Amino acid sequence: MTEHVDVIVVGAGLSGVSAGYHLQKFCPDRSYLILEARQAMGGTWDLFRYPGIRSDSDMHTLGFSFRPWTEAKAIADGPSIRAYVADTAQAFGIDRHIRFGHRVTAASWSSADARWTVEVDGPEGAVTLTCNFLQMCSGYYNYAKAHSPEFAGVERFAGRIIHPQFWPEDLDYAGKRVVVIGSGATAVTLVPELARTAAHVTMLQRSPTYVVSRPAEDPVANWLRRRLPGKLAYGLTRWKNVLFGMYFFRLSRRKPAKVKDYILGMVREHLGPDYDIAKHFTPSYNPWDQRMCLVPDADLFEAIKAERGSVVTDRIASFTEHGIALESGETLPADIVVTATGLELQLLGDVPFDVDGRAVNFARSLNYKGMMFSDVPNLAYSFGYTNASWTLKADLTCRYVCRLLNTMKKRGVRQCTPRVRDANVAELPFLDFSSGYVQRSLEKLPKQGSRRPWRLHQNYALDLVALRFGSVDTSMEFANPERARVREVT
Repeated sequence: MTEHVDVIVVGAGLSGVSAGYHLQKFCPDRSYLILEARQAMGGTWDLFRYPGIRSDSDMHTLGFSFRPWTEAKAIADGPSIRAYVADTAQAFGIDRHIRFGHRVTAASWSSADARWTVEVDGPEGAVTLTCNFLQMCSGYYNYAKAHSPEFAGVERFAGRIIHPQFWPEDLDYAGKRVVVIGSGATAVTLVPELARTAAHVTMLQRSPTYVVSRPAEDPVANWLRRRLPGKLAYGLTRWKNVLFGMYFFRLSRRKPAKVKDYILGMVREHLGPDYDIAKHFTPSYNPWDQRMCLVPDADLFEAIKAERGSVVTDRIASFTEHGIALESGETLPADIVVTATGLELQLLGDVPFDVDGRAVNFARSLNYKGMMFSDVPNLAYSFGYTNASWTLKADLTCRYVCRLLNTMKKRGVRQCTPRVRDANVAELPFLDFSSGYVQRSLEKLPKQGSRRPWRLHQNYALDLVALRFGSVDTSMEFANPERARVREVT
């Protein structure tokens, strides 16, 4: 038999658990299921197990709005975040709604029935579920495949080549020479952690990234928590960090040269006047054209100063038997090479969707309020900010979905569909970001529009006002009245 629930949530990471909480609080009369393809919750924080994995933003904004982060460290390690997600799900009974090992393979909308039919590959075979509303919280990248460029001569290399997304439990790097290819968040996390026991770790980058150090612990947050009720202290810290992040981002856009000098000045303070900051830590782009890398307590810089780690800025000519030959003529010796070369962007888990028998091409749709798609009914998804913590937007999205569900119930309709009613709305790229993983996938992504509600602002305060208090009717078609129930005569 086909099982039916009011809402199906796909994914049991930060976004999925947030969805469960909001549905329980704001739509307590709706039934829901969370389908998780893997055998554990946590999403990114369960998948990635490489040494030193940690958040690249503070936990007072990456944490849930409804459950305070109470650990001393604001920049938390992966296992702590994974435990926080699992504890939250258990504390609110959300874990009882999760079905593990259930991978969604297709979804079809029927306007006649006002429901989604969701095909699922479960532990015991194929399963069919139906729901009135489908909420995708499956992240933004491919869990099964990472971005791995082809390098000449890799077959000659006698050591091991590892991608951080698939870190082997048996890898022993103690006393080994390690080269980490990349300059993003994963690379700057790995280098200082591996350098604790490796013979030497080299971060090999084609071009530099902005790297900013901040304390692992937030002294203001810890001070507030000792003196105020937990939720109040958490809320104040959360807004402190949100407002500072918004200020710094706006300043980066308005005065990029000034912000660039400030960031590079901090790096120079850590590494000294003789270090070649221009070559190794000065990007060719402006601050926040790509996501910045955060290092807690300057651990990357400390590893470099202690000569346990180093940075090389060059291009790879080919792998050799015992290392990597560079275009400059230098050769980096290596026993282990870690390819921290990025992710493969994947929208909605790469699930095929159709609406009334017509396949949905999301690349031809417009993004609505950062969470829905033009002409696709009763479907929402979570996609976080590029310039702030993921969960800030995820929580807003989950709350807004509840507004839509309650509006439909109040009006006696079963369908909400974003419609482009303004002919003057121009199409723009989905993300204004120059990062490689974004640029490689732009043709697969939906577009954003030049005007609200199709424009992505990447601004939490604006979204909070618009999504919490703004009209639900803007460019939204509510239709498909509930069928009248036939009263039995006895």
